[in-house]
Amino acid sequence: VQLQASGGGLVQAGGSLRLSCAASENIERIAVMGWYRQAPGKQRELVAADHVENAPTYADSVKGRFTISRDYAKNSVDLQMKYLQPEDTAVYYCHSRVRVVDFWGQGTQVTVSS
Repeated sequence: VQLQASGGGLVQAGGSLRLSCAASENIERIAVMGWYRQAPGKQRELVAADHVENAPTYADSVKGRFTISRDYAKNSVDLQMKYLQPEDTAVYYCHSRVRVVDFWGQGTQVTVSS
């Protein structure tokens, strides 16, 4: 599966951004799709994951602010981010899991200024 992320950028604290990840395979057949992020000097962490058979999961730090969803018309998984804070600054990576194989997108930079 090839994943192409887009939508990152620079935004002021309190602002919003929407990330989109287009997949090369039919997303109806991908069990898990999600977003991770990695800030400088930190490990990559899960931000949100959408599961075909279960409710979405979110990191505690983004609950109530971020929403993950699949757009079947675009064949993508999107991450709507609201009330962004400087601590959300990171490179965001799209992820998918097909059976036991993980696939990653190229990453998109999100920078939140205070």
